[in-house]
Formats: sequence, C-alpha cells, structure tokens
Amino acid sequence: MKLPVIITNSKNYHTGYGEEGMKIVQLHKKIVHELGISMAVAVPITDVQNVARSVNIPIFAQHIDPVVAGKGTGSILAEAVKEAGAFGTLLNHSEKRIPFDVIDASIKRAREVGLYTVVCCESPEEAFEIAKLDPDLIAYEPPELIGGTVSVATAKPDVIRRVVEIVGEDHKILVGAGVKNAEDVRVSLDLGAVGVLLASGVMQAKDPEWVLRDLGKGMRKF
Repeated sequence: MKLPVIITNSKNYHTGYGEEGMKIVQLHKKIVHELGISMAVAVPITDVQNVARSVNIPIFAQHIDPVVAGKGTGSILAEAVKEAGAFGTLLNHSEKRIPFDVIDASIKRAREVGLYTVVCCESPEEAFEIAKLDPDLIAYEPPELIGGTVSVATAKPDVIRRVVEIVGEDHKILVGAGVKNAEDVRVSLDLGAVGVLLASGVMQAKDPEWVLRDLGKGMRKF
C-alpha cells in the first residue's frame, strides 16, 4: 500500500455496508484514479469478499481474532479474511478495544497469513507500547474527538508530533478523530504522520464524493 494514505473506516453506518457501502468504496476508487493518491477502506466483515473483488484499492477488515483454523465459533479467522481478498485489518479500534496480549497475538496471526496491520491507540504512551509489537501502522485517535466536529490536527497538534517522535523512525503513524478536510490532512502529514484514519467525516457526509476529493487534495504535495 502506497503511503501517505487515507483510510476510511465504514464502521456499521447505514452507508457502510451492502449496496450503499459499495457505492462509498467505488467513490474512493474514483478519487484514487482521478487524483493519483492512495486510499483504502475498512469494511464490515460480511462485505470484505464482495468489495475486494470489485475494486483495485486496498480493503481492510475492521477486526480479526487470534484464533487458528478449527474451533472458535463466531471468531474472525485471519486466513478467511485473507482468502476473502482483504489487504489488511484494523485492530484495537476505540470501539473494539482488546487487551495488549491479544493485540500481540492478533498481529502475529495477521503476519502469518500476510495481512497488513493498522493498530489503533488512544495516547502517546499506548503508541509507545504498541510500537514494540511492530505493526505495519499505528493509528493515534484520541477517543474524546472521535465522531466530533473538532479535528485532532486542530486540537492536538503537539500530541501528534509527540506520538511521531515517541515511536521513532522505524514506525509509521496515522492520525484520526474528527478529520474532515484537506487542511486536516495537510497538517497531519506536516507533523510527521503518513496518513489519516477517518469515518464519520465521509460516512455521514451529505456529499461524500466532495469530501473524499477535498481530503485527497490535502495529500497532493506529499
């Protein structure tokens, strides 16, 4: 996956699954081709296969479990996600927090099957600990700003800079929470992040195509 990148998490918004979810993913594909930038979408597990087979942009699962093939009714198996066509998976999102040892085991399972990992954190201190597990990307999202009208790039630029510094040059950071426009993207990248992770700014937008194009323009100088 090319960096910098914009990753949209469709969560379980009514615009994020089935036919409506496919429309949103197709809009991402359109903007990627139009602007020559990198975008990806994290979709509900039930949509991974259909979506991944329909577009040529990276598709993420929103979660996997650190189980192996066999028993484990209801768990999300890494091999199944990979076979469905996913490029990677989110882990430890603020709405799906998991213990540190489970994060570790999940990253290892993802690595075994070739899934790219984006692990979310809520603080610089948590980012530092997660960096020890060596995920592909660490996404810093202060929970108090998620889904709100104030961007992390506006409210906490110093914290973004600190997260980038604390994890070191060997680990790459996404930032999220309240990200909605090109300026949020530009500021995040200027502070050392390699992209943004967002959800409601696109999924609840009256004109998601306009929002995606605007976000994309924030990446064009990088």
